[in-house]
Amino acid sequence: MKALAGVFDVAEVETPYGGAAVSYEALGYAWLKLGARRRRERTGAGGTRAVETVTAETRADTRLAEGRVLRFGGADWRIVSGDCVGGRAILGLERVR
Repeated sequence: MKALAGVFDVAEVETPYGGAAVSYEALGYAWLKLGARRRRERTGAGGTRAVETVTAETRADTRLAEGRVLRFGGADWRIVSGDCVGGRAILGLERVR
């Protein structure tokens, strides 16, 4: 399946009241060829969370760096890994539900 994804840089700033303000800066778009989605549970200090992962293939682009966000299909996916092979980028994406 192919999808057009918006590429965003994420900036988190702590508020004076102890919270966090998150802003997204649009960097452009990328076409993705998506693999199969996998779902698992991750246990942490805040409890158990469902984590969905997917592998995506696209053209190599310097904007596709770890920590940035791809927005497609009505959800935000964080780039957790990326490898470039012959002009193609293989990205590991995840989102927490």
